[in-house]
Amino acid sequence: MGTGQEQVKRELLLDGLDCANCALKIENGVKKIKGINECSVNFVTKTLSLHTTSDMDEQVVEEAKRKVLRLEPHIRISEKGKQVNGHVHTHTGSAGSANNHSHDHSHSHGKHSHTHDQHQHGHAHGHVHEHGSHAGHDHSHTHDDAHAGHSHEHGAGQTKVLLARLAAGSVLLATAIWLPLEGWAQFTLYALAYLIAGGDIVLQASKNIIRGQVFDEYFLMSVATLGAFAIGEYPEGVAVMLFYQLGELFQGMAVNRSRKSIQSLMDIRPDYANILTGSGDETRRVSPEDVRIGDRIVVKAGERVPLDGIVRAGRSMVDTSALTGESVPRELESGSDVLSGFVNKNGMLTIEVTKTFGESTVSKILDLVQNASSRKAKTEHFISKFARYYTPVVVILAAVIAFVPPLILSGATFADWIYRALVFLVISCPCALVVSIPLGFFGGIGAASRNGILVKGSNYLEALNDVKVVVFDKTGTLTKGVFKVTAIRPEGGRTEEELMKLAAIAEANSNHPIAESIRAAWAKAIPTQGVEGYDEVAGHGIKVSVDGREVLAGNAKLMEQAGISYSTPETAGTIVHVAEAGTYVGQLIIADEVKDDAAAAIQALKKLGIRKTVMLTGDAKAVGEAVGRELGVDEVYAELLPQDKVERLEQLEAVKSPKEKMVFVGDGINDTPVLARADVGVAMGGLGSDAAIEAADVVIMTDEPSKLASAIRIAKRTRMIVWQNIAFALGVKAIFLLLGVFGIATMWEAVFSDVGVTVLAVLNAMRVLRVKNI
Repeated sequence: MGTGQEQVKRELLLDGLDCANCALKIENGVKKIKGINECSVNFVTKTLSLHTTSDMDEQVVEEAKRKVLRLEPHIRISEKGKQVNGHVHTHTGSAGSANNHSHDHSHSHGKHSHTHDQHQHGHAHGHVHEHGSHAGHDHSHTHDDAHAGHSHEHGAGQTKVLLARLAAGSVLLATAIWLPLEGWAQFTLYALAYLIAGGDIVLQASKNIIRGQVFDEYFLMSVATLGAFAIGEYPEGVAVMLFYQLGELFQGMAVNRSRKSIQSLMDIRPDYANILTGSGDETRRVSPEDVRIGDRIVVKAGERVPLDGIVRAGRSMVDTSALTGESVPRELESGSDVLSGFVNKNGMLTIEVTKTFGESTVSKILDLVQNASSRKAKTEHFISKFARYYTPVVVILAAVIAFVPPLILSGATFADWIYRALVFLVISCPCALVVSIPLGFFGGIGAASRNGILVKGSNYLEALNDVKVVVFDKTGTLTKGVFKVTAIRPEGGRTEEELMKLAAIAEANSNHPIAESIRAAWAKAIPTQGVEGYDEVAGHGIKVSVDGREVLAGNAKLMEQAGISYSTPETAGTIVHVAEAGTYVGQLIIADEVKDDAAAAIQALKKLGIRKTVMLTGDAKAVGEAVGRELGVDEVYAELLPQDKVERLEQLEAVKSPKEKMVFVGDGINDTPVLARADVGVAMGGLGSDAAIEAADVVIMTDEPSKLASAIRIAKRTRMIVWQNIAFALGVKAIFLLLGVFGIATMWEAVFSDVGVTVLAVLNAMRVLRVKNI
């Protein structure tokens, strides 16, 4: 921002936001408020995210709340946690304006005010934690008298009322059609049926027009059906409104079902923690936010681990699939690290807490996934702009259709062409696109998280479709980052055991990773009797006396310094030469093991159309090239410092097509500059790695390179479904618009092309959720 002021992030929960057009209106309206740096409405989670500067924070947020209520008076506003420069501050949710549209008395203790599909079925039974209790209740219930306007969400009570209205309207319509009535009697029955069926739509349209919001679906439906009455098509005007309301009911059910499916993928937030009391043998159930670092908690069989920590007592198998996508349970015992979100399968575990809930793995994952749609894909931006201009253009065209042909065509009547224009209006609503596309991208992000892949935004998910160059770091990414003795080569008639024993004695007191790997390979007690004169020669190796004989263990320089001839085999690892009493005993090959799925990952990427795979490493050229050959990597660049990696990445960027995207995959700790420089930075996160989660655009929680191919497949499937919806919605609308202009389509077909297409598009968007272990 360039001002040095603190950046504050505020999140408002918009209960009752079930119209995608309304979400767009709110986002566009709030963006214009002075003092708001960023603004995004997440239609799926009903969340308005605001980024403000601290000196203007409160007044800007209050103005945003007033703006929301001016645009959509029926929405009830409550507030989630407040973050200043990424740190969570407890903030009590305000209801909004003086009109007191909300009755939310909950207090947020951290980043996430807990809501399990809080708005499903029109009731707010979310587990909002109040003052440390296990499960308080959010009292912002939906009342029918809370708003005069129409809402797309139909709770249990609202559904009954709407169905009663639809039944009454249908009975009155049937009566008006079948009874031999004429004149005012007949008109009164039709008008009564219309008001019962769609009075709320007309009222909402009127209010929106007064507020300057003309071109929305309420306006389109009101003009179309009232226009039908104006030209004497009473039965059709009533029937279309009835069918529209029924379609809206189905659309609301489809959207809610989709939301529930997506949110169930992320239903990993623990409800409570069993904290050990002072005596150490009794537990007390508390909110996870109330547990402090160093506290001990008990997790029983079947319970979810609430916070990150270290197992201090007990042994059990845990299900990590919610976080990692891995189906095989992991065994934990005393000393094991454990992460929030794991599910305890059998035994009882006592865990010492190492992170507060706000900093825990599950909290960060929830935050990333729930806020992912604030970074919107180009497709979403396109649809937002498209919807903004599309409806006004269609209204103008409808006016032209209504009044121009009767003036220039002989025999054309105003009644006929006005009817065609009204049909044209009904068809024009862009709901199918505006609703289904955010759902599609959010579903893709949810499906990726179920597979152990965190995608920080739908823009990154979309970018994965265009990846043609993948650049890997070596250590910790394609290899395990753990040194291991891979070959023991004795010489001069010595045995492998003799060689290993001498090497282990020499390396007994060193803390170098290579020394640790040699001691691990020996795996026995190291003799200390007769060992003396330990001397570590910097950059060379170790000298030590064993029973009066000098033992050397180190690199070629150490051998040359001692005047000992040695052999150097062709190898992909580090060579440790060993000599005793001036005689060469042999060498050990120390290498970093390649990950089990690394070769398969490279092959899978090539099958997906990746043009070039590249490996960057700081290791010796021979080591890097040997690993590259083993894995089938196209290009290898070795002996690079971190700044050299950025330089090399820029060189690769310069020779690729501008349309092609480049991914860099690193371990997220020492590769931060390169992760930031790539089009998409992918971190082999290592569960709980703060550096990885901060640095990358995509985090692979399992540390498996093959998950990159899974992420690209999910991205391709998501884009395919999104574009299917775009093509389907626009195609059907185009056909019906033409049929309407030529007088073939009636309002019945028009309503199907609007509401029916939306329901089908939402159901299609849900298919992306079926991607599992891809």
